[in-house]
Amino acid sequence: MDLYGNSVPRLKRDTSRTLEQDVNPSIERARERLEELLGKNKITTGLLVRVRGKHLTLVREETGPGGEPEDDPRVRLTHLGGEQFGVSVLRHTGKWERTPFAGSIDEIVQIIIETMQHLVADWP
Repeated sequence: MDLYGNSVPRLKRDTSRTLEQDVNPSIERARERLEELLGKNKITTGLLVRVRGKHLTLVREETGPGGEPEDDPRVRLTHLGGEQFGVSVLRHTGKWERTPFAGSIDEIVQIIIETMQHLVADWP
């Protein structure tokens, strides 16, 4: 549930593929930098980065109804080319909505910390 009591779609963990399979080297470098930066801030510590195609999705791992871990997606970064990424947020409908934010991984993390704390914070 979100802060307003609405049901939020959860993603089942895909354990059939490893991270290294079919990952673009520039996306992998971006993932590594993203994880490094997220671990340096109290608000973003504990966020995990999932890679799928040109997307880096920031998730929190939550316990699902069956007691198994499930990914709770919070924010998605889409590779726009070069070192630029766009930011999308997950709506209550389960669809990703693009935001006007774009930039390098370092710039995006700063934007998330400054304007999206409510989306990435660990919920009690």
